[in-house]
Amino acid sequence: MKTDSRSAVLLLALTVAMPAASMLTGCARAMTNSAQTVPDDAYISTRVKTALLNDPEISSRIDVETSRGVVTLSGAVKTAVERDKAIAIARKITGVSDVKSSLAVQ
Repeated sequence: MKTDSRSAVLLLALTVAMPAASMLTGCARAMTNSAQTVPDDAYISTRVKTALLNDPEISSRIDVETSRGVVTLSGAVKTAVERDKAIAIARKITGVSDVKSSLAVQ
């Protein structure tokens, strides 16, 4: 008798828990999809910095800040070509809405 009542309670608990669990999974999936659609500023900055470091034509240290998808590049570069290349690289990163340059050619 105790086994039957425990089984009934377990079955009832699972019946109640399953819809709630699937709802949470759906919410988590929706949050993941929206996060993939609009990357946050830290993610964008990291992607821009990585792209700049991996480009063989960029030899200068360039600082990157992002606010609401707008990337600001600052620092000193050796040539105007290097400056233009850095700006072009930043513009190609997903989530970047605009690029502002404070890069000085020295």
